Amino acid sequence: MDDTFDYIVTGAGSAGAAIASRLTESGKHRVLLLEAGPPDTNPWIHIPLGFARTYVDPKVNWKFESVPQKQLANRQLYLPRGRTLGGTSSINGMVYIRGNHADYDEWRQRGCEGWDWDSVLPFFRKAENQARGANEFHGTGGPLNVSDHGEGHELAEAMLAAAEQAGIPRNPDFNGAQQEGCGYYQSTTSNRRRWSTAKAYIEPARFRPNLTIRTGAQATKIVIENGRATGIEYQTAQGPRNAPGRRTAHAQAEVIVSGGAYGSPQLLQLSGLGPAEHLRAMGIGVVRDMPAVGSNLHDHFNTYMSWRCTKPITLNDLQNSWPRKIAAGIRYALFRSGPMAGNGIRAGLFTRSDTRLERPDLQINLLEWSTLERTKDRVIPHAFPGFTLSPVHLRPDGRGTVRLASPDPLAPPAISFDFLKTEYDMQAVLFGIKLVRKIAEQPALQPYAAEELQPGLKTQSDEDFAEFLRQTGVSNHHPASSCAMGTGPNSVVDPRLRVHGIQGLRVADASIMPVVVGGNTNAPSIMIGEKAASMILEDAA
Repeated sequence: MDDTFDYIVTGAGSAGAAIASRLTESGKHRVLLLEAGPPDTNPWIHIPLGFARTYVDPKVNWKFESVPQKQLANRQLYLPRGRTLGGTSSINGMVYIRGNHADYDEWRQRGCEGWDWDSVLPFFRKAENQARGANEFHGTGGPLNVSDHGEGHELAEAMLAAAEQAGIPRNPDFNGAQQEGCGYYQSTTSNRRRWSTAKAYIEPARFRPNLTIRTGAQATKIVIENGRATGIEYQTAQGPRNAPGRRTAHAQAEVIVSGGAYGSPQLLQLSGLGPAEHLRAMGIGVVRDMPAVGSNLHDHFNTYMSWRCTKPITLNDLQNSWPRKIAAGIRYALFRSGPMAGNGIRAGLFTRSDTRLERPDLQINLLEWSTLERTKDRVIPHAFPGFTLSPVHLRPDGRGTVRLASPDPLAPPAISFDFLKTEYDMQAVLFGIKLVRKIAEQPALQPYAAEELQPGLKTQSDEDFAEFLRQTGVSNHHPASSCAMGTGPNSVVDPRLRVHGIQGLRVADASIMPVVVGGNTNAPSIMIGEKAASMILEDAA
C-alpha cells in the first residue's frame, strides 16, 4: 500500500471532514484522512433523537472525563466527544449557531487578520444549504443542510411567550443580523435526518481516487524532521481492511491536525510540541518548547433547572412508555415525523447578564425532557413529564489545560477547567438562574410548570445558588482554544493556522479559536475547516 500523500488530515470531525473534502475536489492532491473511530454506520447517529443514545455509547464516543475539579466539589466532569466519521457532528445536539458577529471581530483585534466577521461570513455561506433560502447572511448549494424543525411544540411556544413576557424580544434568526433575543433554533438536519460532516463532506467525496479514508486509525505522533512535519504515525485497529499495528504515512506537502480541543493538543504534545517541563516529565523528547499547547482551554459553563410538567407532552413520556416508543418508531420509519424526528432542543434565547455588555453572555436552552440521573454511563429521565431550562455562560474568564496523563498515546488526556474563576463568572450564571426562574413564573409557562424539581424553591439566596452550581455545574461540551491562534507566545498557530516554528504543520478545529464564540461551536468548527482548506490551497498554488 502506497503510504505517501500530499496531505494528511488527522481527525474526520467537523473541521477535518470539510478539509479533506475540499482538498480533493480538484483531483490534484492526494489526501489521507485518518479517523480513530469506526464508520458512521450506527443507526442512532442518523436519527435526530438518537443523540441521547450516542451521548453515552463508547463505540462512537471518546467519553472523556476531566480531572477532579476543586472549584466544583472535586467532581469529574463528563466530556463526550465524537469518535466516528463526522466526529462530534455525528453525536451532538445538531443546533446550528454561529456565534456573535463581534466574536470574530475580537479575533481580528487579537491579531488574527482575516478572521473578522466580514472575512468568515463567506465561509459560513459556502458551507451552508439553508432551507429558508439565500440572503446576505445565508447560503444555498453548500454541503451542510440547515433546516427548521418540521413540527411545532406547545411547550416551546409557551417558553418563548414567557420569555417575551419577561422582556426578551423575539428573534427570527439567531444567525442573521443580530443574536440577542428568543426564538426557534435551526438544526443540521435534512429530511428529519442528522446531517453530520460525514454526510455533508465525506459521503460525496469517499469514492474520489485521490482520497484515502482510514477508520480505526488513531494518530499517535507527528513525524517531524529538521523542523518540518513529514508524516504521521498511527495505530490501526483489528479489522478486515486495516492490519493491526503501528504504521507511518508520509506527507509531501502538509500535515493538518484536526483532533478537536482535546485531541489536537494531546497529539502535538505526544510529538514533542508543548510545555518543555511537562514533556520531559512524561519522558517525551522536546522538539519545540511551546507553553501555549494545551493551555487557554475554556468552555461554556452550564447547569440544569428542571420542572415537573403538567401535561404528558415531554420526551420523558416517550422514554417511559413502550407503547409510545413503538408508535414513535413506526411513525418515524414511515413518515419521518414525530418525536424521533427532532432533537428536543427547539427553542432558546440569548441575553446579557449586564446591560453594560456589548453582546450576549448567556444562552438559555429549553430541553423537552428532565432527568433523574445524567452520567457518563446513562441518562435516566424522571418517571413523570418534565422539562429543563439550562442557563449557559458563554464568556467565562476561567482558563484550563489539556495535558498528557501518560506517555501512552492511546491513553486519554488530563483535562482541567477553571470554571467559576472570577466574581463575574459566578454573577453571570447567578443572573442566568434567576432569569430562568423568572421565565418559568410567567403566565405563558405557568400552566406547564407544576413543580420546580431542581434546584427547588428552597434554594433562594445567592449562597444557596452558588452551592447548587458547585454541586451540579457542568461543561456545556463546547471546548475551545487549547491551540489558540495568534501572533505572540501565548498562541500555537498563526492566522493561517500554521504551527509556530514548524513547517508543513497546521491545526484546524475549535482548538484554534483565540476565544470561544458565544454560542454552539459546531457551525464555527465547520467554517474553520472551510477556511483552512481555502488557505491551504492558496498556499499550494
